Amino acid sequence: MERFRMVFQFFQSNTESVANGICAMLTLASVKMYTIFDFNCPCLPKYNVLYGMGVMFIPPVVLFFVGIIVNKHSVMMLEEWTRPTGKRKKNPAIIKFMFTNLIQRAMVAPVVWILVTLLDGKCFICAFSVSVDPSRFNGLPNVTGLDITRVLAKVPCKEDIIFQNNTSRKAVSRYLRCWSQALGWSILLFLIILAVVARCLKPCFNHAAFLQTRYWSNYADLEQKLFDETCSTHAREFARKCVIQFFESMHEEMCQGMILPLDEEDDHLHGITSRKQVNELLQAWYRSKPDLDVTKIAQRQYRRARVRVTWEGDQNKGRQAFKPNGHSPHTDV
Repeated sequence: MERFRMVFQFFQSNTESVANGICAMLTLASVKMYTIFDFNCPCLPKYNVLYGMGVMFIPPVVLFFVGIIVNKHSVMMLEEWTRPTGKRKKNPAIIKFMFTNLIQRAMVAPVVWILVTLLDGKCFICAFSVSVDPSRFNGLPNVTGLDITRVLAKVPCKEDIIFQNNTSRKAVSRYLRCWSQALGWSILLFLIILAVVARCLKPCFNHAAFLQTRYWSNYADLEQKLFDETCSTHAREFARKCVIQFFESMHEEMCQGMILPLDEEDDHLHGITSRKQVNELLQAWYRSKPDLDVTKIAQRQYRRARVRVTWEGDQNKGRQAFKPNGHSPHTDV
């Protein structure tokens, strides 16, 4: 249980790991959906292509949009694109970086679905069985009243009475499955080569700019997360003090024997003590993000540290000004 909690906290604190985990889950879900999908080709010339191509390409489109919706980078990218400029200028490189990561992760599950369907071959056989040249295959059934197109459309239906005691259906199926698998392996090989080339060419570009863009992209995510946590802490403290103030305003008899926690050591309100101030704070955060400069806080902490060191030094000098017998050396006569 402790390990599970640590793993959950790691994924919760790491946005990139969460995005990779969602991408992996969508990929596994696409494979699982295809394995449990009941594929039934209509075996009709006008509908085979529609059904085969629909099964091959409509679920990938759905998975692509699902991948965009569940990815946190989509919300971050839209917020960064639509926010007012304020004191902080918009960085197109950050938006481009988020968009690239979003598209890359959203495309994994659809590509896996298409590859699985091609390597399996059922959709390809259903869609292109009527496009096969009948002169390549001998022994196709010649049924009175049926043209060759309707006969080829029934190739995916192995239980059809037309192909009983006839091996031509298996020959057509093997031919189309070979083409389907060859196309699937070719696409997979192309994607692998593309990934290798991109990995090899990556050092040739400006790596410093990439590191800066990645840093500020992570910063935008962490900034929003810390702002939400600070707002939650402020709301909790604000509600606690409102409740305490309500109970203190009640009659003494109603509050008799009640212990009210009044911990003033760590004030999380930061001087924001009314609803109007809270609303103004949130509006100011949306309209004008703070400038990326923490020099004031650093200088304030430095001054506090200097004051603390000076005060401790004065105390030490005061202790050394007295002898061990407790009398000051200047009072001896």
